[in-house]
Amino acid sequence: MKSLLRPSPTSGAAAAAPGTGRGGSPVVLGAALLGFFLISLDALIVTVALPDIGRSLGGGMSGLQWVVDGYTLTFAALMLSAGAVSDRIGARQAYGGGLVLFGLASAACGFAPGLGVLVAARLIQGAAAAVMMPASLALVRQGFPDQAERARAIAVWTVGGAVAVAAGPVLGGALTASAGWRWIFFVNLPAGVLALALLTRVPASPRLPARLDVVGQVTAVVAMGALTYGVIEGGDQGFGRPPVVMSLLVAAVAAAVFLAAQATGSHPMLPLPLFRSRVVAVSLVVGFMLNAAYYGGVFVFSLYLQQQRGQSALRAGVLFIPMTALVAAMNLASAKLAALFGPRVPMVAGQLTGAVGLLALLTVGPHTDPWAVAALMVPVGLGGALTVPALTAMLLDAVPGDRAGSASAVLNTGRQVGGALAVAAFGALLAGADTFLTGMRWSMLTAAAGLVLTTGATLTLPRHRHRHRHRHRPQHRHAEA
Repeated sequence: MKSLLRPSPTSGAAAAAPGTGRGGSPVVLGAALLGFFLISLDALIVTVALPDIGRSLGGGMSGLQWVVDGYTLTFAALMLSAGAVSDRIGARQAYGGGLVLFGLASAACGFAPGLGVLVAARLIQGAAAAVMMPASLALVRQGFPDQAERARAIAVWTVGGAVAVAAGPVLGGALTASAGWRWIFFVNLPAGVLALALLTRVPASPRLPARLDVVGQVTAVVAMGALTYGVIEGGDQGFGRPPVVMSLLVAAVAAAVFLAAQATGSHPMLPLPLFRSRVVAVSLVVGFMLNAAYYGGVFVFSLYLQQQRGQSALRAGVLFIPMTALVAAMNLASAKLAALFGPRVPMVAGQLTGAVGLLALLTVGPHTDPWAVAALMVPVGLGGALTVPALTAMLLDAVPGDRAGSASAVLNTGRQVGGALAVAAFGALLAGADTFLTGMRWSMLTAAAGLVLTTGATLTLPRHRHRHRHRHRPQHRHAEA
């Protein structure tokens, strides 16, 4: 990841290669933006299609959880190593390979004859997304050698992710209602083909030396996969069953081996000294909890609106628009508040806003007007949008410049893990409760309690104004996606 975040003679030469243009290349930005849009879109577009997928392919709650978590899990587990892969084979080459794999996996999802094939294809989709994510940012660096222009390009790149997050539920609902759930995956194909066509006009990227932490990567995948399996299947079958107990034990052992490898390895994928900083540690748990609340909430209320209230997939997607539509505007407000009062103020305000919204959702019952539910979800989305930009700024301001890439990757990974585990845990609560509404309320109460706790942790951080001490860093705040 470091090569994405620190100028080097090699990368600078690549950026100025023929075809990129001194003023920056819109072709490069277009190719990178399309890929980032697809990565962000596929994290949410599937949620409102889950009931239709269940009716079409069978499978209970645990199967639907895997349709969501299959993507998020491999995306999170492989992200820390993906930057090194991009460096070793070159950003354009890695991005192109990731796009092809993403497109093939999307087609496999769309043609899946059963739930097992769909979940397997979603796992591959997530792996491809993990490769594409750092490579797309490296391409922007290559295409925009001027620092000021690169910062503007990164801002456009980030907006692409925000638009995808906002469009995901409504586009998924529209496609599911009009053409069937399989089209939420087929829609990736034309965008992927266009991105590949643009990529053919981008010069080859340099290959840079980067070591892979094989032990760390393997144990990270095993630990996260086993933990997710244990939580999902525990909620479905009971946590006392031998396969579930064994899975959780495997997760614990793999996590211990992972930490040992990071502490003793010469090239660890997760630099443990980062966590000596209170800012880094708090930022990670806050990011984890924000994604848990947001993605877990979208998962639960997609099922509530369709299975409990009989809303169509399209109407369910439309009902998420109030929560997602204001995210971009709130991102800008967060940046302004952080500049005026320091990042701690919008972080605390955002988390409390999200917690209040989650507590308000406890009032939702079997006859609550769907548009009232949509309004009650708004604070959850706004709270995250208010928190994340300030959170990212504080994190990057607290670490040395040569650790910015590692810190950003850790934050992104923590957030994705939070979303994956929330879907697993909330699904377990829904499956284990006497009624859907009981499980839904326990899920919201759990998320609200988590945000209150992380707000308390945020208040332990030093009060200071963000001074942009490292002016090259804004280009790397892709944790906002």
